[in-house]
Amino acid sequence: MGATAAAGSRLHRESRRCILRPFDPKRAQTVSHPQNEVSVVPAKPRFSLIELEPERNASFGKEVERGLTDSPKSIPCRFLYDERGSQLFERICETPEYYVTRAEHEILANRSEEIAQVFPSPITLAELGSGSSSKTRLLIEALLRRHGGLRYLPVDISRTMLEASSMDLIDRYDALEIRAIASEYRAGLRHVGAETDRSKLIVWLGSNVGNYGREEAARLLGNIRSAMASADRLLIGIDLRKDRATLESAYDDAQGITAEFSANLLSRINRDLGGHFDLTRFRHRAVYHEGEGHVEIGLVSLQRQRVAIDAIDLEIDLADGEAIHIENAFKYSPAEIEHLAALAGMEVERSWLDSRRRFSLNLFAPM
Repeated sequence: MGATAAAGSRLHRESRRCILRPFDPKRAQTVSHPQNEVSVVPAKPRFSLIELEPERNASFGKEVERGLTDSPKSIPCRFLYDERGSQLFERICETPEYYVTRAEHEILANRSEEIAQVFPSPITLAELGSGSSSKTRLLIEALLRRHGGLRYLPVDISRTMLEASSMDLIDRYDALEIRAIASEYRAGLRHVGAETDRSKLIVWLGSNVGNYGREEAARLLGNIRSAMASADRLLIGIDLRKDRATLESAYDDAQGITAEFSANLLSRINRDLGGHFDLTRFRHRAVYHEGEGHVEIGLVSLQRQRVAIDAIDLEIDLADGEAIHIENAFKYSPAEIEHLAALAGMEVERSWLDSRRRFSLNLFAPM
C-alpha cells in the first residue's frame, strides 16, 4: 500500500511549471526567475521545496469518469492520498495487523550502519513516497554519522505531509540539507536524476512497488534506473509472499482504519467532484489471490444503487455486491525479486530480511 498508482492505471500529467514555495517567512524569501518559476532562498540555505502543480481536479475527474464507466469499475489508488488519506495511512502503519512498517523498521534499525558504509562521501539520499520520513530517520542518522553531512531529496504527493516532515528533520539535524519535491514519482524522478554531483542512494520503502502490477512495476523501476549512474543504488522494500490470514488482516484491520482509508476515496469524490456516494452503502474488502500473489482491495456495494457525480455529469449504476477496485498489493518470492530487478536493468546486490522473514529490504545496483 502506498501513495502510488494502481496496477494498470496511468499517472496523471503534471504541469511543466515548477514552483518552489516558501513556508515560513522567517526561514525563506522568494525571488522571481524566468519562465514563470518562483524559488525559495532559505535564510539558512538548507531547505527548499519544489511543487510540481498537476491539474488536480481535471485529472481526478477524468480518471474517476474513466474508471467508473469501465468494467470492472475502478479508481486509481494514487487518489487515496489527499491530506486526510495520508493521515489515515500513517495510522494504518501503527495497527497491529500491518506488519510491514515494523518489519522494515527492524531491518533498518539493524542494517542502516551497514548500508551507510557502501557509499563514499558526499552522498545524496532520495526517497520516493517519503510520507512522514519516520523509518528513513534511521538511515539519515547512520549516513550523517558516517559522512558528516547529507543532502536529502524526499518526494511525496502530499505537500502538507512533506512540509511537516521536512521542517521537523531540519530542526533535528544541523548537518542535513533538504530539497523536497512535492509530486508524483515520475515527475520527481526527473529532479532526482538531475542530481549528478555526488553518489545517490534512492530509497523506496513500504513495499510501495507492490501497488503496481508486475510488468508496470518493472517499467517504473526502469524509470528509476534511468535516474541512476553506475555508482548509485536503489534501496527498495518488498513484501514477501505469505499465508492468506496474515495478508488479508494486514489490509482489513480490526479497528477499521483501512476501511476508513478506502471510504475516504468516495468522500473525496463527494467533496471535490460533487459526488453523491452514501458511504454506509459500501463495505471495504481485501482478498488474497494466492496464485497471482496479490491482495485485491476494493469497495463493495451493499445494494443496487445509482450515484450521480455532478462535476463530471455522470451517473453510475452499481449492482448489489458489485465492487469498485481500488488497488492491488503484490507480494514477491526471492526469485521474483531477482527477476524484477533484471527486467529493470538492475541486479540484487544485497538483501536483508526481518527476524520473522516476512519482509525484505533489497539493494539494487545498475547492471
